[in-house]
Formats: sequence, C-alpha cells, structure tokens
Amino acid sequence: MTTDLVLVLGLLAAAVAMFAVNRPRMDAVALIVMAVLPLTGVIGMEEALAGFSDPNVVLIAALFVIGESLVRTGVAQRLGDWLISRAGRSETRLVVLLMLIVAGIGSVMSSTGVVAIFIPVVLRIARNTGIAPRRLMMPLSVAALISGMMTLVGTAPNLVVNGELVRRGFEGFHFFGITPFGLAMLGLAVGYMLIARRWLAPRDGEGDAPPARPHLSDWIEQYGLADREYRLRVAPGSPLAGKRLEQLDLRGSAGVNIIAIERAGRLGSRFLRPAAATELRSGDVLLLDLFAPAVEIEEVTRRFALEKLPLSGKYFSDRSQEIGMAEVMLPATSKLIGKTVLSAQFRSEYGLTVVGLRRGAAPREGRLLDEPLKLGDTLLLVGPWKAIRRLQADRRDLIVLDLPAELGEVVPAEGRAPHALAALAVTVFLMVTGLVPNVQAALIGCLMLGLLRCIDLDGAYRAIHWQTLVLIVGMLPFSIALQRTGGIDLAAGALASLTGGAGPHLALAVVFVATALLGLFISNTATAVLMAPVALGIAEALQASPYPFAMTVALAASSAFMTPVSSPVNTLVVGPGRYGFFDFVRVGVPLAAIALAVTVLLVPLLLPF
Repeated sequence: MTTDLVLVLGLLAAAVAMFAVNRPRMDAVALIVMAVLPLTGVIGMEEALAGFSDPNVVLIAALFVIGESLVRTGVAQRLGDWLISRAGRSETRLVVLLMLIVAGIGSVMSSTGVVAIFIPVVLRIARNTGIAPRRLMMPLSVAALISGMMTLVGTAPNLVVNGELVRRGFEGFHFFGITPFGLAMLGLAVGYMLIARRWLAPRDGEGDAPPARPHLSDWIEQYGLADREYRLRVAPGSPLAGKRLEQLDLRGSAGVNIIAIERAGRLGSRFLRPAAATELRSGDVLLLDLFAPAVEIEEVTRRFALEKLPLSGKYFSDRSQEIGMAEVMLPATSKLIGKTVLSAQFRSEYGLTVVGLRRGAAPREGRLLDEPLKLGDTLLLVGPWKAIRRLQADRRDLIVLDLPAELGEVVPAEGRAPHALAALAVTVFLMVTGLVPNVQAALIGCLMLGLLRCIDLDGAYRAIHWQTLVLIVGMLPFSIALQRTGGIDLAAGALASLTGGAGPHLALAVVFVATALLGLFISNTATAVLMAPVALGIAEALQASPYPFAMTVALAASSAFMTPVSSPVNTLVVGPGRYGFFDFVRVGVPLAAIALAVTVLLVPLLLPF
C-alpha cells in the first residue's frame, strides 16, 4: 500500500465521518474534499473540478428544470391529486401506489430524473394529507433505485454490465432480462417500507400539525358564502351580449356581482377579469355572486336570458387555480373609510370584488353594497390571484390580514400542461431510443419547455438544487484518486483470491457485497465498470456461466440504499425529507440484506450456473 493510497483513504474516511455526524453539512464536506484532495498530489485541481463538466451532473440539473416545469404547469399537482384520490387518507395505500408508479416510470427513464420530478409531487401530497415528508421521501428514493432493476435501460450500470458481456463474446441481456428480479425486489421493498416507515417518525414539530393559513372552505363557511354562487351562460339573444359592464351596472341595478368571466377559446376556456370596459359575448359563462339576499335567481336568468349551469364546488372552490380570496383590513390612513362598498369601486381600483364584511367578531349579513366602511373593518375580497398578490404592496388603504393555503398551490402556467407533457415525452423518447445521449435529450427537453413558455430562465435557475450538485461533484474525484493510487486494483485482486475456492452461491454473495460496499464511495456506474470484469473473471475461474455473476453486479449496483451519498437518488431526498446520515443506514442496511438474499436465491434459479 503506497503513501498516496493511505492519504486518499484517510481523506475518504474523514469525509465519511463528517457525513455520519452531519457536521458540517454535506455540500460543505464536498467543497472541503475538492480543496484538499489536490494537496495529496494524486490528482490536480482541474481533475478535482472536472465533475462540473460531468454529463451526469448536467443531466441532473436539466432534470430539476423539467421537474419544475411539471409543477408550474400543474402536471405534478394533478398526479398528486390522482394519488390522493386513489389512496384517500390511507398512508399505506399512498406508499404502495407511490412506489409502484415511481418504479414503473423509472424503468424507462433516469431514476434521478424520476426523483427530481416526484419530489414536488410528494411534498404537495404531504401538505394536503398532513403526513410528514420524512415518511414518504425514503419510499420514493427506494422505488427509484429499484426502478433500475426493471429494464435493461433503467440505469447506466445495467448497460455497463451488458456491454462487458458483449465485449467478451457473450450474448447480452434482452430488454426485460432483469425484470423478474426487479419485480421480486419491488414487492419485497414495498412490504419492507410499510414496516420501516415507523423508523422515520416526524421530528422537530414536523408533520401532522394543521396549516397556519385558513383554507377557502373556512372563509366560505365563516362569511356564509355558500348558496350565493351561480354559473350562468349568456344565451344567444341575451340583452347582455355586446354590452360593456359599465353600461349594465349589474351590481347597482340587480344586486349581482360578476366574479369572473369564462370565455371559450381555441385551446380551451380562459378566465377574464371583469372590468368596466369588458364586453360580454354570447356563450360567455358568468360566475356570479348574488350579494343581495332578496335577489331571485330565476328573475335574473329570465330578465337577462341566461342559462343556469351546474356547480361542482362550493363558492367556486373548484376554480381555485384562477380565483382566490384575501382578507384585508382598513387602516386609519385608508381613503376608503366613509365610502360605501359600491362607491369604493374595488373592481376598478384593485380588480377584486367584496363578498364579505366583518365588523367585530361576526360577519355582517344583508345588502352590503350601500354599507359605509369604517376604520378596522375586515373585508373578504375575491378575484384573480395576480390582483390579490398586488394588494400586498399597498399598505396605505388596505392591509392584507391573511391569505389562504391554496395560494401556495396556484400553478403559474396551468394551461401549458399539454406542452410540458409533450416536451417530457420527447425527452423520454430520445433517452429510451438512444438517438442522442441522455444529457442532450434532457437539454433538448429544457429548451422545448422554455420555447413553449412552460418555464422561464429565472424559474429554471431557481429550480436547480445547487447544494445537491455540489455534493455530487465533490465526491466524483475520489473515483479518479482510488483508481490512480491502485486502490481499486488492490480490492479487486483481494476479492478474486477470496472467492477462488468458494462455491458459486458464496461467490455470488461476495460479489454482491463487494459491489454494494464499493458503491458507498463511488458512483454506481463507476462501480459497475470496475466490478463487471472482476465478476466475469470469477465466473471463468469457477467454470460457471457468466450471466448470474453479471446480473449480480447489476442488481448490487442498484441496491445503493445504505447511505445518502451512495447514489444521487438518495442525495436528492435528503433535504426535502430532512434526513440524517443514520436514517439511511437504519433503513437501507436491512433492505440491502433483502436484496442480497433475493440475488443469491433467485438469480441461480433463472440464470443457472
């Protein structure tokens, strides 16, 4: 063992120790490694920084952007809603469905990309269900790793092992050659995670506490808004068609507030903010609030030739992507004090409509349009989210007291969900077919998303989790240093001599353990590159078939469950799940043992020696 190798191993041990105690944080450890490793003389500074140009690092950054675009366009939200609708309030069903979906999608695209896409989905599910993210993020990462065992293209190590077989003159694995082992492992992992999640209990007050902000449904109940809402379509021949709202004065003459106007377009309906100059058209759908209790809806529909349409949510709560609410108060400096709700012209001034007024503890009932406003009055406003956000800049006339929890779920570009899915489909197609390298496919997808206005440049930069990229980049130089100092060759030679006289089953177990342990320190792709020739050499020495040994390396390379730095998949969920180093050790080591048992028992049955 050379002095250089001792230095590299010492630094590696120090890095692992800092990871274990989580002091300093992981990306800071990576920066320390990049700064100190060149001081050993084993690698230069350029090589220490080479990870920033590594295609996999660029690929991960691009996949963060793709994942964010799916959030901004509402795709992630709808997927999360589907999961919640299927699972209900059952955490068990949620974990099962989440792991099955992630493993299925990850079988045809990058597991790292799947995690980047699903992190915002899982966080939203956690918020809506009150389940701590800690109990969902670990199943997400486990399923993503197992997705690499589902198909030949599920992860890079599979392709590395397959290529080594072909180079030695053997026939490679077919597309679904690894699938039976992956399905068995997935089934066992789902059952295991249902038990192991008890080790991921919430901490630091995380989890089941209700959100601090009220929901729209709370205000609808408090202000008695239910049964005041209607959806009415402007029928052909209606006296409203062709008229501007300022000409109609529906609030003053009929006690009707138009909350929003839904107008059909080429790519679906769009919502318009009602303004004085807005001209109504035949076919427009009006979302109305009948402010005056005495107003009869039948009289309104007959008088203006309107067609009543069904409602699917209390007081337009099903339209929370377009229509929001805000509770505001009148300060002493407000110019609105003394004016009536009608004369204050909230819609013209702020683009919002007053639908509730509270003076003291209880909301006021009756006709509010002619009610003079007083100091300290609390108003409930409804209208577009853009107008609500603008209120926060005006503290002279209105002070925003509260905003609903739904504000955090508003999708900036919901109408572009089909565009985002199209860009994702192109990216996945390019990755599956191999027409271009994966990183190029991801960059093409990002450019398409920008061109289709699913995400802007500022949003793309914010979407990238830079701490994660620094952590990955900082650990990559160890692979170069270990190879250059002979550390890898030393380990491979020792393994070959250890298994020289062993039986094939024990040899498979040793190959699996060695591959999994090596994967703790270097990427699983590099692990496969180093271990595939060793495993095939052991098979040759035992005069056994190379296929079970090659499959063992592929399965072990995807069993990187044991530490947060074993795989980028694990690293991605550390922050959102608020995990420490030993959370992965506690959950991952038993799961790796299960993977070892599946490999040693099942591989020889399907791929005989």
